[in-house]
Amino acid sequence: MKKDQLKELRIVDNFYQTSAFFPMPTILISTVSEDGQTNLGAYSLCFPYYIAGKDYYAMILECRNSSNTAQNILRTKKCTLNFITDERNYFKEAVRLGFPGETTKEKMKNCIFTLVNSKLGNDRPQIVEESYQVFECTWDDSLENAFEDKAGNLEGYEPPYRNFNGITSKFGAHFILKIDKILMKEKYHDAIINGVRSNNFPPVPVDYGYRDSTNFWCSRFKKPFSEKIPDKNNGDVKSVMYAADRIDPEIKFTEDACAKLVKIPRVFLKAALTQMVKIAREEGIALIDEDALNIINDKRRKEKK
Repeated sequence: MKKDQLKELRIVDNFYQTSAFFPMPTILISTVSEDGQTNLGAYSLCFPYYIAGKDYYAMILECRNSSNTAQNILRTKKCTLNFITDERNYFKEAVRLGFPGETTKEKMKNCIFTLVNSKLGNDRPQIVEESYQVFECTWDDSLENAFEDKAGNLEGYEPPYRNFNGITSKFGAHFILKIDKILMKEKYHDAIINGVRSNNFPPVPVDYGYRDSTNFWCSRFKKPFSEKIPDKNNGDVKSVMYAADRIDPEIKFTEDACAKLVKIPRVFLKAALTQMVKIAREEGIALIDEDALNIINDKRRKEKK
């Protein structure tokens, strides 16, 4: 039997839709229109951007710069990412909300979603109550001096263009969105805190983008399967102790404490130990034993929250 060979496909505009099968999230982005009404726009080109090592975490949004969403972000700097579940009527409404050219008043007139006020302030967009998770965000317009880009040009923007933040082409925009708060339905919140299993994932849809002249394509959620992470660090206590002894000459780790850290991947070990030593110094701890490690890890968890 002849094998199915890989063949080259021409790369064209909107390649992720027209030249690829590219799984993406389904997100309703809420922004505040000029008259104060919350506007919902449907998006899939929204992904994690700053995930570690910065003083904040961020998403990146790619969109048309003439859209209601882009114009509202340029004007107010605020938006909310609402992640919806895989109900068929939700996706149908997302497709309707993603259709370009309508005003906020027109598109929101018969919207099926329930909007509730943000707890971050009256200037914030409302939140889609049906979401399984929500990211409330602020656009970081300091990057690339993107604060110079203003709302109002609905027929396209003239150069010069930004590389990655603000108006990036005649009809395009990228927004680096600082995550101010993550909200999650209680069931999924508790799963993340207490341990995720295959039966407590949210029913997350996968959007495949606009593939032809008549249809958007989406797939329903299926129960995920897990694969164990290779346990390559078991029994390697000495290497952890070696690394720990070189973080700070005044703060030491006991062998029992190091034994509890052997499962930390080597690429993250130094950063984890450095953070532990920093907390130990703040807490006045000179020797990190098992009890002290529990105190430190508890504080690390609180800082993450």
